[in-house]
Amino acid sequence: MNTDVQVLVVGAGPTGLLLAAELARRNVSARLIDANPAPQHWDRATIVHPRTVEVFEALGIHEALLAVGLKQQIARLYSDGVLLGEIDLALCGSRYTFNVNLSEEVTEKVLTDYLVRQGGRVTRSSRLVSLKDHADHLTATIDHDGKSESLSARWVVGCDGIHSVTRTIANIDLQGHDIPEPWAVFDATIPDWPDIYAANFGYFDEIPIILTALPNKRWRVYIRPTAPDSDLVADATTTLRRYVPAVRFENIDHPARFHCHTRVAKRYRAGRILLAGDAAHVCTPAQGHGMNSGIQDAFNLAWKLALVCQGHCDAALLDSYEAERKPVAEMITASGDAAEHDETLATPAERRARDKAMRAVFSDPKRCHHEAVAEAELDIDYSNSPIVMGDKHAALEPGHRLPNQIEIRNPAGKSARLHELTHRPGHTALLISNNESAMKELEQLEGQLQTKAKTPITESTTTLTTHDKAHPRRAQLTTSSANALGATDLTLLLIRPDGHIGLRADQNHAQALNDYESRLRNSAALASPPKRSKGQ
Repeated sequence: MNTDVQVLVVGAGPTGLLLAAELARRNVSARLIDANPAPQHWDRATIVHPRTVEVFEALGIHEALLAVGLKQQIARLYSDGVLLGEIDLALCGSRYTFNVNLSEEVTEKVLTDYLVRQGGRVTRSSRLVSLKDHADHLTATIDHDGKSESLSARWVVGCDGIHSVTRTIANIDLQGHDIPEPWAVFDATIPDWPDIYAANFGYFDEIPIILTALPNKRWRVYIRPTAPDSDLVADATTTLRRYVPAVRFENIDHPARFHCHTRVAKRYRAGRILLAGDAAHVCTPAQGHGMNSGIQDAFNLAWKLALVCQGHCDAALLDSYEAERKPVAEMITASGDAAEHDETLATPAERRARDKAMRAVFSDPKRCHHEAVAEAELDIDYSNSPIVMGDKHAALEPGHRLPNQIEIRNPAGKSARLHELTHRPGHTALLISNNESAMKELEQLEGQLQTKAKTPITESTTTLTTHDKAHPRRAQLTTSSANALGATDLTLLLIRPDGHIGLRADQNHAQALNDYESRLRNSAALASPPKRSKGQ
């Protein structure tokens, strides 16, 4: 069966741009279309969380992001004239201990440049009109500059926002509710700001506002306006002068009012149609998870869709995308609803009770750590996924993200970080020996893994040892780092392209690897629960 492209991606926001680029990097033919004639010149989303910065690092584009964004480590929350506490991202557990603050159109520019380097492009002024299902492919009718065009594709992914035409065509419900209280936003400078600059500030007063720092000492001011026609600057000034009496906003730009929603698609796949980003889930901007979650949707889906398009895996693999990403959407929308509730309490008594509860959170080190991890979006794991399997361990188990703070010495003797070995389009096998007595088994397993090298699933293998320091092809790991990973005498970790553990094997390593590959390739295997041992 011949098609014009293997994948049609609808919508060139951050989600669609990353998905199309990652497909191109894996030599999957894709067409990315967008209804707009040009990129948006301004968009209200601002924050790139640490986990998303990690995604950008895996693609080699984090430096471009860091060069244009503002590093924001602290978020301070106030109410009733006093500080309630702060979220410090130094506690989050990523090597990136900060958000990167910048307007969404700048993030889109970084992703567009990445797409072009992969050989892709955006076809603009192109609106999806209809899809016809032919069982083994889809035919899309596209309105391009007022002319009707036909394009055939094996798969279509809707990244076209809350009003997704793709989702409507697929007859997938977006379930949830509208958020009744409106939002508004404007950009401004604040002369003589008395506090630190590279931070975010939330004021949970009668008129709630959020100040998000931007490059060039600009601020994005989010506000709950007092009336449909109120003066937004006056509303924000009323609250902020309680804390900074002489405050004033200058150089006002991009004032806008908008409504938000808490909704998640009933399903993420209907046959050959899939959804990602705002087409699949929408939430309040209060916690900054919307754009970040969409980017991570694309990062999760791209490698799976490529394996299916190239005939290496059954299409049932794509069902794991919903199994892994829909619970994330449900978590962030629930958290967003809680934040909305806390922000918009109507009476002084309710706000006092909320403030007391928040002070209790910030006085507890464990809960402060949890808040930082959640802000960074590092509280996401896929341990309940149908495609992760193997031995559990309290330190690191199947579905968890590989930590990015583990230092090693690579075979050339140079210092590096463990996760940098896994920045590949395919899976990476990490074979960790934490005991010299396992050397014979290590050598046998190295030989078996070598025969699997460069397969579509297992792209490369690296051996790490806490001993045998003279070996020219083995990286070195300290005993403390091996213990932090929960490495036994001999541990095999199969790292997926999205940085999560697909397989952990502390025993029966070769058989476990075969079982994992069979599970990804075979739809019949996906119908049964994955093999997992009891935790250690």
